Amino acid sequence: MNNRLKTAAAAVLMCVCAAASAQRYQGIVDKSVAIVGGEMISLSDIEMQVQARRAQGQPTDRCQILEDMLQSKLFVAQARIDSIEVKHDEVTSQLEQYVAQNLTVMGGEENLVAQFGKPLYKLRQEWRTQIEEMYLAQMEQQEIAKRMPALTPYDVKQYLDTADVSSLPVVPIKYQMSQICVYPDREAAAIAVKERLLAIRERIQNGERFATLARLYSEDPGSARKGGELGMASKSIFWPAFSDAAMALKPGTISQIVETPDGFHIIEVLEKQGDMFNARHILIKPSYTSDDRDKAFKRLDSLRTAIMDSTITFELAARFYSEDMPTRTNGGQMADPNTGSSYFEIDQLKPQDYAAIQDLKPGEISEPIESLDNEGRDGNIVYKIVRLDKIVPAHTATFESDYTDLLAQVQNEKTVEEIDKFLKDKINTSYIIIDPLFKDCEFSREEWVKKIRKDS
Repeated sequence: MNNRLKTAAAAVLMCVCAAASAQRYQGIVDKSVAIVGGEMISLSDIEMQVQARRAQGQPTDRCQILEDMLQSKLFVAQARIDSIEVKHDEVTSQLEQYVAQNLTVMGGEENLVAQFGKPLYKLRQEWRTQIEEMYLAQMEQQEIAKRMPALTPYDVKQYLDTADVSSLPVVPIKYQMSQICVYPDREAAAIAVKERLLAIRERIQNGERFATLARLYSEDPGSARKGGELGMASKSIFWPAFSDAAMALKPGTISQIVETPDGFHIIEVLEKQGDMFNARHILIKPSYTSDDRDKAFKRLDSLRTAIMDSTITFELAARFYSEDMPTRTNGGQMADPNTGSSYFEIDQLKPQDYAAIQDLKPGEISEPIESLDNEGRDGNIVYKIVRLDKIVPAHTATFESDYTDLLAQVQNEKTVEEIDKFLKDKINTSYIIIDPLFKDCEFSREEWVKKIRKDS
């Protein structure tokens, strides 16, 4: 559960530290340092970006940050001229997520307001503007790309004839695979977990401390060492079933068993503030015995033998016996859930699956293995046999076999060229003033230097 909080927190760490550091830069009080058309950039805007990049381990050169912001403002200005409109429901959704994350990281509205020195409604207004501008800049760049002529196979061929071989994309080794899956007895495992949690819940009601039992039994390592406490957080951070159960509780009361993709929980709410709450929980995940594993392996081994003896084809066996619904309808063929591609690079494979096929030849079938499916945050235990269908060796992209990859590369380079032309033109024709505070910057575009005020 705490992993979800950490992921959210990483995206907003800039907000925790930025308020104090944004007030001064090299001893100078916050002020406007650039104007692009009717858009202004202040020192505090730059310092906010410094903190964001620092939190993400990225370079924090203020000259580069200013240049990036100047370019973004040009896209925003053009988007307004082009009457591009953002989808307000998307902006609102992004804003609410951002506000919830900040409230969670800061531990509530009171701390957030104290940190930034502004009321929440004012922060919402500023953040909404920032999110809208981000969308506008992105949409304008998409419009620039759309205005380019559609590329043809001739364009790709011409690119291949003129490009340096070292600049061509290298296609990594890829694997195509099929699987037959058997799940352990989930119902029996769930019943066993519920019985454990009911016993723990009864002990709490009989006077034992929730925090003590959380340290002993919870399988959420992030919160277990803190007695199961999650900290004040927005309800949107958690799985809906978890937050709904928590919000329905009165402080000090213990929930019934709650099931989420992470496992099974009991929850104690400590405090509630609007849509935020601080709770303790004890998480226990279903576990399986060696008997479950042996039973599944025996079944899979029998199927493997039947397939190798040509008693049944792999595809038919998958359709009749596999318990993984997404692949059984395709005769067991696996596909990346994110891209839909049936080809996997090594880093797209679960370690257990790669270990099973790395020494196989195309057409060979692995011994039964224990792996994970794609459900939930970490995946559920599944037992399977895997057939290696095809290996595509690593190679430099060719027109015949990698046209799509090459087309994407050509499209990307043409888009970069078009955006570069757009920026060059806009810098030369737009009203832009840059404060002499940045006169020593080595901008990537020398056009910016001409926009620096000469007075000091």
